[in-house]
Amino acid sequence: MTLPHRRDTTPAEVDLTAPLDRDGAPSPPSSVATTDRLVSIDILRGLALFGVMAINVVFEFRVSIFGQFLPASRSHEPGTIFFTGSSSPDMTRLMWAIISDSPFNRAVEGILAHAVSMKAFAVFSLLFGIGLAMQFDRIAPPRRVALLLRRMLVLLAIGLLHLTLLWNGDILTEYALAGLIVLPFLFAANWLVIASSLALLGLYFTGWLINVLPLPSPAWMTQHVADANRVYANGSFPQILAFRLSEIGAIAPLHLWIFPRTLALFLAGIMIWRSGVLRDVSGRHTMLLLTALAAFAVTIDAGSSLATVSLALAYGALVVSAASTGCGIRLLGWAAPIGRMAFTNYLMQSIIFGLVFYGYGLGLFGRLSVSFALALGIVVYVLQAVISSFWLKLYQFGPVEWLWRSLMYHQLQPMRVPAKA
Repeated sequence: MTLPHRRDTTPAEVDLTAPLDRDGAPSPPSSVATTDRLVSIDILRGLALFGVMAINVVFEFRVSIFGQFLPASRSHEPGTIFFTGSSSPDMTRLMWAIISDSPFNRAVEGILAHAVSMKAFAVFSLLFGIGLAMQFDRIAPPRRVALLLRRMLVLLAIGLLHLTLLWNGDILTEYALAGLIVLPFLFAANWLVIASSLALLGLYFTGWLINVLPLPSPAWMTQHVADANRVYANGSFPQILAFRLSEIGAIAPLHLWIFPRTLALFLAGIMIWRSGVLRDVSGRHTMLLLTALAAFAVTIDAGSSLATVSLALAYGALVVSAASTGCGIRLLGWAAPIGRMAFTNYLMQSIIFGLVFYGYGLGLFGRLSVSFALALGIVVYVLQAVISSFWLKLYQFGPVEWLWRSLMYHQLQPMRVPAKA
């Protein structure tokens, strides 16, 4: 898929575009045309969504999230689905290597844990901050506070519904709360934004919150993992809903541990937008490539906390630099539509994986290997990329993006792509 270059005065955001009041006068509450975008940011968002999907399907939908905090068992998982239709011993060994707890699966899990886990979420955090800063610039000053506050409150409402009804690994609620805290910084001087971002990153790197807000005891987690395997795989929707709600208190520390990092990266995203680098990426390829190389270099000797930030910066700089060239767009342009509909696709993944893994659907919770679950996730992602491309030929926004805009502006937004003159 080849995408043309777009104008630079555009909303490159995680979620939402807003009207630009160039003359400062109030204008009708409508969204910016979807052709007025930074395609490189859409591509980065689409690729980051793949990382988020991979981590979610392997570490949270497939098995209990608390399993990763217990001593690893390298024996074959008793519930793992295994196909024995082939009479060939070689084929049997190959299938066992792919769908059992094998060195192959452990290698896949290790790659995801070290190269993707938390890094994709960090990229999204940077993009969210960029989106806030861009929208702040595009809204007339008299309406900034009201519209941006409403934006976060609508996101919070959607996040809470997602958290309770679909999946308690939800990130939207955390982002909405962090967004509410960060909103005043949009009015702050650069030095304060930078200092606050560094201070919050320092707090995150110390790991202080892990000691203050520890996880439940290993005995509790062991029992909980066993209960999760039973309830999620075999329970009805009401039973799974009750169990999901009971987990929220235990899962909350995981979100609180990274909350300072989320805030810090939101603020860093604000400064990235203010720096002007995204307005002239084509003239700053060398700077972006050097930034990516420096971030990769830092990652080599970095601890796990620093590595999540340095790799996110490296990935972001590399993708934006590549996707701002004709060759890069030809290679990566397929990711732009799924990135433009990231909100819709994120929620749809929760619905689809819930039907696959939970008892009210196929009940495969705890029964798929790492590689098998990842393969399933890739299929879902590819289908979403195809559907997103087709959808955006007809409509300006994804369904959830359209709903969010309409609620934010208190007015139904135009949905169909305008007919060409």
